[in-house]
Amino acid sequence: MTTVATVAAPGAMRLAQLPPLALYVHIPWCIRKCPYCDFNSHEAKGEAPEKRYVEALVADLESTLPRVWGRRVSSVFFGGGTPSLFAPESIDAILAAARARLPIEADAEVTLEANPGTFEAQKFRDFRAAGVNRLSIGIQSFDDRLLKALGRVHDAAEARRAVEIGLAAFDNVNLDLMYALPGQSIEEARADMAAAIAFRPQHVSAYHLTIEPNTYFAAHPPVVPDDDAAADMQEAIEADLASAGYGNYETSAFAQPGRRCRHNLNYWQFGDYIGIGAGAHGKISFRDRIVREMRWKQPKAWMDAALAGDGVQESAEVKREALAFEFMMNALRLADGVEIAMFAERTGLNVTVIEAQLTRAERLGLLERDHVRLKPTAKGRRFLNDLLQVFL
Repeated sequence: MTTVATVAAPGAMRLAQLPPLALYVHIPWCIRKCPYCDFNSHEAKGEAPEKRYVEALVADLESTLPRVWGRRVSSVFFGGGTPSLFAPESIDAILAAARARLPIEADAEVTLEANPGTFEAQKFRDFRAAGVNRLSIGIQSFDDRLLKALGRVHDAAEARRAVEIGLAAFDNVNLDLMYALPGQSIEEARADMAAAIAFRPQHVSAYHLTIEPNTYFAAHPPVVPDDDAAADMQEAIEADLASAGYGNYETSAFAQPGRRCRHNLNYWQFGDYIGIGAGAHGKISFRDRIVREMRWKQPKAWMDAALAGDGVQESAEVKREALAFEFMMNALRLADGVEIAMFAERTGLNVTVIEAQLTRAERLGLLERDHVRLKPTAKGRRFLNDLLQVFL
């Protein structure tokens, strides 16, 4: 393992209690790499080495145990790639191994990401039987032209069928959609959202398409709506979801009452998470430091390393001076913000260390607070990058 360490400064952080802990499991293969995707995903050329990968996941988790010994896990998330490419038996084996090694809460949220091109009714009933209790479906659009522009492997009919199968097997389903797509009009963006709302999923994620470095779209940029048109789409989508009873609790997340994603809330509230699998990231707090980990990205390199006893490529202690920004970068995505006391609970620092920044953000009209909470204003949510810059 390559370790990048930092020396604690005088008056360094000290946590009175450790934050909640989640488990993230990365399965990197997909049918085809989407041109906008910058995640650690790899096209499955032939059959993925599923059995060996599962064995490596268990070994990776095993080697992590000394760093989280005795801590309870509140949520599990299978991300990718396309985790639904794996057999239900593999997901069952991973969950069984995790339960045998970690105290996972009885009502833990267990999410599986799935793409419409992988849906079979019995397969998803089997995922449910294996212990998955929340499904996240990567729809992106219900429009054939836009799906083709995004390089998706499914069409609109497959997207609708996937939602129907998902809702038949699960009572907690998220639909991922994107807007500001190549050549998309505001009417088309609203039509996509209307189609999603008509299914009455428990959760909707609406993401602005961004052109990320090192993607096909970065090398060959499509013509997308300008910033003003994209902002109009965002406002219309937010209004349509609000009218349908979905609360916008995070920048891109909308939920029916009581259906917020517990796993993602843990990220945004600066909780801890174990990340296992190729390229997975983790954050683990100790009483006197917070450490971030990154696994080897290439599946073969990670499997070899994990099965040899350590799949972590880099481990770095978060510098004291970076803690405030890292906390705010997550917490200020939440519409309701966070309780002020959580800053000290999760960073080990007194909130007075950011008093000047809080005051400046207030004066700019980007943040508001009382004696209990701090949260972004409507302006702060719209110009989140400007708000975060105050704490950088």
